[in-house]
Amino acid sequence: MKRNTRWGRAFTLALLASLTFALAGAGVAAAGSGRLEGTVNINTATHAELQLLPGVGEARATAVIALREHRGGLKSVEELKDVKGIGDVAMERIRPFVVTKGKTTARIE
Repeated sequence: MKRNTRWGRAFTLALLASLTFALAGAGVAAAGSGRLEGTVNINTATHAELQLLPGVGEARATAVIALREHRGGLKSVEELKDVKGIGDVAMERIRPFVVTKGKTTARIE
């Protein structure tokens, strides 16, 4: 009897864990279901346009706007590293999508 109870508990826990991971994965897939196309001009982009960039949410978008206002614009994309939370890894993710001149053409496909 004890043996069946252990197997039953183990099976239940494994099933519960797999369902949890499956549901979490579905949420991630829904949130990032599109692919970013185009570029974001970090000197003119709106708060919402900055949030199109991978890894940039409300707080980082606000920090980018504050930085560009403080400096009177950004001369290079590398200046984004001065924003808290944007380091080398984050820069590699967003670099293909950011510019300092021209129009913002970014959209989620």
